[in-house]
Amino acid sequence: MLNLITDAWIPVRTSDGPRVIRPDQIAEPGVQFPNWPRADLNLACLEFLIGLVFLASPPESNGAWKAHGDLNSERLRVAMEPLVPAFDLLGPGPRFLQEPIATNEEPKGPDMLLIDSAGVSTIKNNGDLMVRGGRYPTMSLPLAAMALFTLQAFAPSGGAGNRTSMRGGGPMVTLVRPDAEGTAPLWSLIWANVPNGRPIRDLSLLPWMRSKPRTSESKQIATPVGEDTAPEPETFFGMPRRLWLVAETRESVASVTGVQQRPWGANYGGGGWLHPLTPYYNTKEGKLPRHPKPGHFGYRNWRGVVLQGKEADRATALKTFFDRTEWGEDKAMRVIVGGWAMNNMSPVDFLWSEQPIFVLSVEQEFSAADMVEAAEQTGYAVATAVRSGTHEDIGAGAALRAREALFQLTQGPFEEQMARLAEGADDAGGEWLHILHKTALSLFDAEVGAGLPDLQPARREKAVIARRVLLATMAGRTKTGAKVFECLGLPVPPKRKEPA
Repeated sequence: MLNLITDAWIPVRTSDGPRVIRPDQIAEPGVQFPNWPRADLNLACLEFLIGLVFLASPPESNGAWKAHGDLNSERLRVAMEPLVPAFDLLGPGPRFLQEPIATNEEPKGPDMLLIDSAGVSTIKNNGDLMVRGGRYPTMSLPLAAMALFTLQAFAPSGGAGNRTSMRGGGPMVTLVRPDAEGTAPLWSLIWANVPNGRPIRDLSLLPWMRSKPRTSESKQIATPVGEDTAPEPETFFGMPRRLWLVAETRESVASVTGVQQRPWGANYGGGGWLHPLTPYYNTKEGKLPRHPKPGHFGYRNWRGVVLQGKEADRATALKTFFDRTEWGEDKAMRVIVGGWAMNNMSPVDFLWSEQPIFVLSVEQEFSAADMVEAAEQTGYAVATAVRSGTHEDIGAGAALRAREALFQLTQGPFEEQMARLAEGADDAGGEWLHILHKTALSLFDAEVGAGLPDLQPARREKAVIARRVLLATMAGRTKTGAKVFECLGLPVPPKRKEPA
């Protein structure tokens, strides 16, 4: 029927072309990357494999991580054998990430497992224009298995009683990629992100293997049961949704034709769970997981994700990798950043980005974060100047365009400054101010200056004043400009009266 340990079901790219493999075969030479038809399934598949290795054969310490990184497929297969009873997709049970459901309700279509599928009420109200309901009347067992894991790991809010994932709806996932070119084998990526721990001995630690899975009908909150600092098995294999796959076999081929669902699965909110593959930020109520925002992911989003923030923590996996490699033993690495950007129940955008990692001291990390803040303040100044200097009918659009362009145009220069910081440069603040100043003025002139001769005298005067204010800001002589200088550790120039 499909066992997720013993059967080949994971599509991958290899140096010899596409293949379908068992999980233990990720350690074979030439296996490069998951090859599902959707990016969210690829991201979730990486999490699944990391979690599986964590259950079967995690390193007990950073030293063990270095020593055992050359695990071969045969050793991995033997290590995974004890997990086999917990990873059947179908059958009488127990079933992977499922709970038996007794209901007379008609099963929902299998496409409900996909986060961007239209909901029941949307289809009923004929609102499924962009994403039609019933896209997948059936699903192959491998696709259903991966979609099931993806939904449990990333689950958004889904109506009364349908719980979100352990990290909220559409969490941000960050994975260490220990090579700059992205050409290293899949195993190196998986092993780089496996937390320290011990192999699972008690399968009842997996939620679907308990005699009674966690539920939240009476507002129960699921909390970790162990006292160890290592993640628990449920961290990777939580069950916020109570689901049961319905399958049919035709011409000896089984496929999933529906999904039964009950509300009030495990409620992980407020339970103290910390996922090692997600960055968190600090609040008065405790640590909360980060979530992607729609649009391009660039250096303006690095604080607390790629760079250590003053009020945010990078993913544990990234910090652990630095410790394992003695903070910079291998400088050629990147971080994969991915996840669904959600607007409550609705997916807005899917993020997949790869960003460089620079080996910086703690002080340099904070300096880099301050450089990002200086760019934020400059972006605000540019937007304000462009809006003031253009006609009110187009000012808002031009301002937004200029602000976004500032970050796009300075992405490469920012990475260059990070490389200089890593090499010990002590003038990064002044150099970054020069780059921001030059870029800000060029954007203003492109948006406003080009049409200056055609403006009425009153509008032309406003445009000239707006440019003068922008110049004063970049010279540190306005409130926003003072913030830019302070962020960069530069002395704020004394205020002076502007000439009429």
